This record gives sequence, structure tokens and C-alpha cells, in this order.
Amino acid sequence: MEVSALLQKALKREFLTAEEGVFLFENAATSQLMFVANQLRQFHVPGNVVTWIIDRNSNTTNVCIANCKFCNFYRRPGHEQSYITSIDEYRQKIEETFAYGGEQLLLQGGHHPDLGLQYYCDLFRELKQLYPNLKLHALGPPEIAHITKLEKSTHYEVLKSLMEAGLDSLPGAGAEILNDRVRRLISKGKCGSDEWLEIMRVAHQLELTTSATMMFGHIETNLERMQHLVDIRSVQEQKPQHAKGFIAFIPWPFQDEGTILKKLKRARNTCTGDEYIRMIALSRMMLPNIRNIQASWLTVGKQVAQVCLHAGANDFGSIMIEENVVSAAGAAFRFTADGIQKAIAEVGFVPRLRNQQYEFRELPQNMRQQTLDRATMIVD
Repeated sequence: MEVSALLQKALKREFLTAEEGVFLFENAATSQLMFVANQLRQFHVPGNVVTWIIDRNSNTTNVCIANCKFCNFYRRPGHEQSYITSIDEYRQKIEETFAYGGEQLLLQGGHHPDLGLQYYCDLFRELKQLYPNLKLHALGPPEIAHITKLEKSTHYEVLKSLMEAGLDSLPGAGAEILNDRVRRLISKGKCGSDEWLEIMRVAHQLELTTSATMMFGHIETNLERMQHLVDIRSVQEQKPQHAKGFIAFIPWPFQDEGTILKKLKRARNTCTGDEYIRMIALSRMMLPNIRNIQASWLTVGKQVAQVCLHAGANDFGSIMIEENVVSAAGAAFRFTADGIQKAIAEVGFVPRLRNQQYEFRELPQNMRQQTLDRATMIVD
């Protein structure tokens, strides 16, 4: 294999094999990867606009029986700190989100042994009845697999029922690394890689928009990382013509603070800024059939995420009014709406607010005034 030949192959938007991805990751210069990834970004999303979103990542419950070794958030059933979020608490969270200019609730939780399909359908219907304009970006393949198992049903029937109850889109949560060797060691209680991928296939058949993720930098090999990308690309290739499928891909490095993986000395977060930038670039190159690549400022910080905008990423994610799971393992970075727009503008891009379907939204009135005030100060 030769670096230049593989870069040319990527520029033609041809599918790189997992082995070719590994070769580039291990042998190409970061500048080479950034250049090619940026060219591909310009093909998919021409211009200098970088999108971002206002939403809130809330949790239905922290009760979980999956026992993931990288998670500090969950509590076992019956634990004194366990909870199920009440409707009154949702009201407060949603109204605060609306006040911030958001319209979406990213709603996830644990594998609660007693919360089945009826619970989630009733919850979604009540939230939509209370707030008709609310968008529900909710659950994820592991939770769909858990609900399906509780109901002794099928992925199709569970997803169809949830959509009828108000589910607008399905996050790519719980992917970690889509390799069962890895999953047995870090998240044995979650669905396997084949089931995760199959749930996404079914979602696409139902024309339910989804996203895909990857949590890397723990016990996986470089080949397992690249095969993860190949498998996601394959599912996207199989989607119905009119379905959006995976509308975005979001990779982030493992956050290790206080996790069982770190305590057992099985894995530590050793991902450098350069490695993350290279993974963003390879994601763009390995996934020519996914339009949007998001940089995870929450886990790598502002400066690294800004560089990623020149390395294939075209989205800066959410200001995350609330986020509990990744933060519990050490992700401490935060942005306001004003701060995320400034961060994008600082590196030569134009920030545009979006919704989950990656459609532009107008800035809420209070934010438009802040932007005008900033522009006036610059002119003066």
C-alpha cells in the first residue's frame, strides 16, 4: 500500500477498506489527512458554514442493568440514588430549554428492568401533548434492544410504536466500538454489534433519521476502529433511497475519570489532540456516504475541536444545556450559545443554528440581538 494512492482513492470518494484506513492512520502525515478530509468536506458541505444546535441531554432514569465498565452514571435497581424522572421535572427542563432557544430533548437513560414499551410510549405522548413543538431525539439501539427483549417483540414493532408515540429521531448511542470482543470486555450487558447495526437498518427502513457514534481510545485496536467505520458505512449503503439514514457521525475519545476500566488498569484515556484530529479526518474519508461529521468539543475541548473544522468536520454539536453521562467520567468543557458561535467564527467559519435534521434555524430573538451588539462593537 502507498499513502498517496490511498489518498487519491479517498478523494474520489471510493470506499477504503478497514486495512487501508489503518495504513493511512498509521503512516500518513496529519497535514495530508487534514487536506484530503477538508476537500471531502467541501464536496459534501460546500462553503464555510459550520452548524450547531441547542438541545438538552436529559435522562429518563439512571437505573441500569448493563453494567458498562466505562460508565459512572448508572445505579443498580434499588440504589438510594436511583431515580425515574417525573413529568414535573420534564416540564421544568423543557421550558428552560425553550427559554434558551432550544426545541429538542435528547432523551436517554439506563436499561431499567421495569420500564417497557408502554412506559416510553406513554411518556412520549404526554410530552408531545404538553409541548407539540418539542422534538424528541430519544433512546438508542441498546435501549431499543432492551425494550424489545422485555416485550418479547421485534425491533420493527418497537420502533414503529415509539414513532407513532412521538419519537422524531434515533441517536447513535451505545455504539462504543462495534466489535464483540471489545463489547464483551467493556459493555457486556448491552446489545452486540450485529444487533446495534440491525436496529439502525430497521430504523432506516422506517425512514427514521439516525446518527452514528464511536467511543474510542480504550481497549480497541486500530483495525477494530476502522472496521467500525466500514460497518456503519455498509448500513448507510443499504438504506432506502428516500431515507436520510445516518445523518451524522460523531466520534469521541473514552473519558476515563473514576471508571472501572481505569481502576482495573485495563484502559486509560491516552488520546492526544493530534490523534483525535486524525480520527476526525479518517472518519470523513472512510464515510463518503455520510454528509455530516461532528467534532466533540465536550470531550476534547475548544481548540482541538476548532482544528477539526479544518480536518473534515462541519458541525460543532450542541451547547448541551444538560449532560450527565460523559461528564460523570471527566468531560468538563462547557459552551454558551454565544461562546460556541465565537469559537466557530474564530477559525474562519460562519456559525449557523440547526435542528436535528441539519436544517438551518433562525437564531432566537435574544441571540440575534447579542450578535448585532457584537457586530456593532467590532465596527465601532
